[in-house]
Amino acid sequence: MRIFADSGSDLPKSFFDDNDVTLIPLRVLIDDKEGDDVLEIDSKEVFDAIRNGKHPKTSQASPEKFLSTWKELAESGEDGLYIAFSSELSGTYNTGVMMKDQVKEGNPNMNLVLIDSRCASLGCGLLVKEAVRLRDAGDDVRTIERKIRDMAAHMEHLFTVEDLDYLAKGGRVSKASAFIGGLLNIKPLLHVEGGRLVPIEKHRGRKKVLRRMLELIEERGAELSKQTIAISHGDDESTALEMKALIEEKFQPKDVEIHMIGSAIGSHAGPGTIAIFFLNK
Repeated sequence: MRIFADSGSDLPKSFFDDNDVTLIPLRVLIDDKEGDDVLEIDSKEVFDAIRNGKHPKTSQASPEKFLSTWKELAESGEDGLYIAFSSELSGTYNTGVMMKDQVKEGNPNMNLVLIDSRCASLGCGLLVKEAVRLRDAGDDVRTIERKIRDMAAHMEHLFTVEDLDYLAKGGRVSKASAFIGGLLNIKPLLHVEGGRLVPIEKHRGRKKVLRRMLELIEERGAELSKQTIAISHGDDESTALEMKALIEEKFQPKDVEIHMIGSAIGSHAGPGTIAIFFLNK
């Protein structure tokens, strides 16, 4: 069985290489340089560009990439499972569906399952990691699909950004207008609802918003000691490590993983973003 994931999962290239997962990259444009997320443009480059006043742009994974990938799967005769970044944040999932329909016309026996995770960053990444674990344990594609859809429905995303302007300019926050501006050093707290980014609270100062994130993990989390909790960051590893230590001390989870946010999501979230992912009740 083959597993596919796009770069909206914010997993490092080494994960794809080591676990036989096919990467479908989103595209990133900085000035006149365009390239594949993860493969050709890395997130550090994006965050440095934003700090220097540039405005990176992104586009969905290319139809040609999907077409060639699905054709190869059809010819192999293997089952396939694609776990996609939220369709509310990118057209990538819908392009994947369109190209699947095209390939299936000439290959009616192709068995490819596409899941719109309604998740982002490591919220999606944790689903991909679980799918790999289930595949390696011998589960079939339909069993994995059922388990991953259930897990996706319970995935919490809590995050704060240094500046909501990045998300607003990219059209990634629909309810941002009330949260932009205001008092000095106001930090927004957001979550994902129905696959969309939604601001839920605002706090004076970064320490307060990070402390509130810990409270929400406790309020919303289910059996945290049995979970892997993930943290992604916008080129701010020191804060991510600080949050990891606090999470480990307070909840004793099975594991806490940290990865830098990828260049596609990072282009919109900006430097200094801290996001935490876990399963709710």
